[in-house]
Amino acid sequence: MTDEQNQNGEEPVIRDKRKIDPETGAVREPAAGETDAPAEASAEASAPAEGGDDLFVEDILNAANAEAQEPSDEHLADLKRVTAEYANYRKRTEQNRELERERAVGQAVAVLLPVLDDLDRAEKHGDLEGDSAFATIAAKLRGATEKLGLSRFGEVGEPFDPQLHEAIFQQPSADVEVDTVADVVETGYQLGSVQLRPAKVVVKTPQA
Repeated sequence: MTDEQNQNGEEPVIRDKRKIDPETGAVREPAAGETDAPAEASAEASAPAEGGDDLFVEDILNAANAEAQEPSDEHLADLKRVTAEYANYRKRTEQNRELERERAVGQAVAVLLPVLDDLDRAEKHGDLEGDSAFATIAAKLRGATEKLGLSRFGEVGEPFDPQLHEAIFQQPSADVEVDTVADVVETGYQLGSVQLRPAKVVVKTPQA
């Protein structure tokens, strides 16, 4: 009791703020006008300050959702670049895979080239005419190699190409204006984009 209370003759006021009634054990209802100050303070502390820069999970998710629905120009440019890089990578991979397949098949077929050369010589001598067993076997062998992708090149009268032809002899001629294949000594073969061997040819060259 303070001196001022003694002088005024007033008794001190004691407020019982216990939530549980010590006598009955029941929960007390707050009196009119009374508020739970700690709860209010906690609620105010947890609420974001108006105009503050704090980011919350909901804000981040909303921003990400908006970006997904309406991507920025920078993100669109990155997406296009990544898509183009993947397309180029896939194209190179497929090309390399096909080239390796052609090389593998070419190595297997290369052992048959001497046999095909013998068939060409036999054909020039007329040994493959008619329906003989030899002609039938030759046709089947050539057909099988064609199914594997083997193609032949080197024909009389076509322009000489150093990328495809190997000149084993040259003869000047007034009948041509450019280097031209006059005779094919050995046929050239190619499997897809892989050249197995060039064609060995005799070349007519223009006279000086």
